[in-house]
Amino acid sequence: MIVTYADIDGFKNLSGISFAPDPKYNIIVGPNAQGKTNLLEAMWILSGCRSFRGSKEKDYICLGGSRMASKVKILDSLREQKISFEMTRSAANNKTITLNGVRQKGTRALFDVFKCIAFIPDDVDIIKGSPEKRRNFVDMAASQLNPVFVMHINKNNAIMNQRNALLKGIIQGNTDRSILDIWDRQASQEGAVISYMRHEYIQKFNGICGKLYRTISGGTEKLELEYKSNVFRPEDLEKPCGAEAYELYYKKLSETADYDIRTGSTHAGVNRDEILIKINGVSARDYGSQGQIKSAALVMKLAQAEIYMQRSKDAPVIFLDDVMGELDENRQRFVFDMIKDMQVFITTPNENALLPEIKGKILRISGGRIAEEEENVSSHRE
Repeated sequence: MIVTYADIDGFKNLSGISFAPDPKYNIIVGPNAQGKTNLLEAMWILSGCRSFRGSKEKDYICLGGSRMASKVKILDSLREQKISFEMTRSAANNKTITLNGVRQKGTRALFDVFKCIAFIPDDVDIIKGSPEKRRNFVDMAASQLNPVFVMHINKNNAIMNQRNALLKGIIQGNTDRSILDIWDRQASQEGAVISYMRHEYIQKFNGICGKLYRTISGGTEKLELEYKSNVFRPEDLEKPCGAEAYELYYKKLSETADYDIRTGSTHAGVNRDEILIKINGVSARDYGSQGQIKSAALVMKLAQAEIYMQRSKDAPVIFLDDVMGELDENRQRFVFDMIKDMQVFITTPNENALLPEIKGKILRISGGRIAEEEENVSSHRE
């Protein structure tokens, strides 16, 4: 899969961006605060995923602006497709998303079409951040392989929001406790499916991560990932996901119901799961060095790309946002060897910090505009 054309205007500080990317390497160069990361983000939102920077949609339109538009053409193994995302600040129905000219109700359809993987400096939070960071990473990665997973995640989130509202209503005396059972039955089915899907993905993911980390560490260290369900034991997850699993999940919710009512929030289920990440048998979060944490986060993103490649005819598009300059030459070569068959967009303040043999296109960004396009990257850095 490659992006063949991009047209972006009014997204944050970007104005009049229009270019045909190189099918291999695209290096976006400029000082800080010129719009390099904004350019990646404007393309990323067309994948149907939330901003990798945590931006809210209301902040997509530049300060003082009235509209934004981000459009790409992508070429996969079957055909060329067109995606557009447009917003206006004042209109009641201010967002328009189209896929091949057909208006979409939301971003769900885009997730099936445009596959991207972004490497950002904050990826270290996958290792050292909260359990929610790790759950979100695994859920998104697994959803790229099976987009149906997104539906289960969204439905479970909606059920949990309703359940938590009911808990508050019960303690205030406004809601009958018996209603809770109806939502717990629904939560049990959705939660069990999510648990099994997380378990299945981590099983595949762990082997690839371990192999890559052995390589990047020179064979001296071992990386392991383990899915720790809040409901199921490892042996439970070896059985089929069905009535027995739903009942186990329901029982767990019932056991914590009194405490949930007292506190007004749910304390059991997939929203309490953890992904354990260990280096040489100990917690990377608690005991990993800065170098180990960076390497582990990098390996997990690379493993995400590799497992997707194994399951799909199309390679994902890779966004490297200001991460390569922090890597030594050996680690840069390791990364580029892994993504050599993918289209890559790289942001950097200095292209000379990158490997000299890269050939592609340089886009120099200044004040939210492309100041200059240069073909054949290597000839500018000899």
